[in-house]
Amino acid sequence: MTDTAGPAADASEAGTSTSTGTDIDAAAVGTVADGPPRITPTTRVLLHDLAVRRDRDEWIVGRMATRTFVALPAAGARAVELLGAGLSVGRTEESLRAETGEEFDIADFVGDLAALGFVARIGDHAVPDAEPPRASLPWLRPRHVRLALHPVLPLLVGALLAAAVVVLVRRPDLLPGYRDLLWSRHGSVVLLSGAAAGWTLLLAHELAHLVTARAAGVPGKMRLGTRLQFLVMQTDISGIELAPRRHRLTAYLAGIALNLSVASSLVLALAPTEPGTTAHRLLAAALLLALLPLPFQFMVFTRTDLYFVLQDLTGCRDLYGDGLAYARYRARRSVRTVRTSRRRVRAGDRDDDPSARLPAHERRAVRLYSVVLVVGTAACLTFMAAVTLPVDIALLVRAVRGLGPGHGLAGNADAVTVLVVLGGVNVLWLVTWWRNRRSRRSAGAT
Repeated sequence: MTDTAGPAADASEAGTSTSTGTDIDAAAVGTVADGPPRITPTTRVLLHDLAVRRDRDEWIVGRMATRTFVALPAAGARAVELLGAGLSVGRTEESLRAETGEEFDIADFVGDLAALGFVARIGDHAVPDAEPPRASLPWLRPRHVRLALHPVLPLLVGALLAAAVVVLVRRPDLLPGYRDLLWSRHGSVVLLSGAAAGWTLLLAHELAHLVTARAAGVPGKMRLGTRLQFLVMQTDISGIELAPRRHRLTAYLAGIALNLSVASSLVLALAPTEPGTTAHRLLAAALLLALLPLPFQFMVFTRTDLYFVLQDLTGCRDLYGDGLAYARYRARRSVRTVRTSRRRVRAGDRDDDPSARLPAHERRAVRLYSVVLVVGTAACLTFMAAVTLPVDIALLVRAVRGLGPGHGLAGNADAVTVLVVLGGVNVLWLVTWWRNRRSRRSAGAT
């Protein structure tokens, strides 16, 4: 699962790491530690190494080392360029006034940049720098994996997938079913082997994201996370915001491409085997495990890989965050309407719409996505309450009752396996959820 969230968000959490700015002289988003030095018209600043990319009518400016990014209007990007070239605050203001005919408070703007960690020095004063987030596999350099972004690679994946489709059309009996997972009569063996294969594929899926992002020069970090009731592994590749669109989409889709490549290879390996043999059963089970995560990707309301593709194609900065805010606004508005017994809503309430500040193309996408978000989340939680949770409880209760000297070695082994695997996953979900929740609260307090 991709995550393009910044240090204090998740994907990713995954809202986008890009902050949105519409005014160059907006209020400062923070302060420099120990108080910022006084900024005068003659002050010059030294900026950290920043990357800039144009995105529609705005510019994405970011620092890869800290994975901090901001969306600026053209005047803001120009101000960053002038300050980076060594112009003083006053000279920058004069240049912008001459170019645009407008007045800008560059002193406040420098304070904003310093709060984002973009400024290394203000005049003769060094600006304290935050500890950069750790990256997974830091020894892996872009030059080691540059082939991950080679334009021929998607063609090879497509050719492999096409070959597998041809085989399945000729041999539809190779399509796996749920019974293929029950390749052994020992439930503990099926459960342990399925868990091992599933987590191995999950790790490979996330490594595909990490490797592709690293090829684009993005550090990336893998970690556990939660999406509603699901325990997931996710990769923070927030720096991909600054890469070209082809690289961004390649990084987002790398995990799905990995699963499809593995599944296609398994189909080709399965074709010559004899049905009923151990090799055939194992390959069929592996094929199903490789395909099972793919439908989950369409659950874009949980910020899956396809969510980030959708967010990129719609040009939204934070599709999930804005969609959630709009859904909450509509819910509050509905409650208010009921409480006022269908009386006219106050005219000022229209200003509460959080989507009103967004550009037209984002506003439409956010409002449509909010419907998907609400319906999908409700359906997912309903399924958990009606099916998943009762099944888990029943299996755990049965496992506890299956322990003891009267159930034999095999019975006890099965019971322990269920408790360790199923109970362990649920405990891990709770620990991960609590850890991420505490991290978000700490970041919010900061």
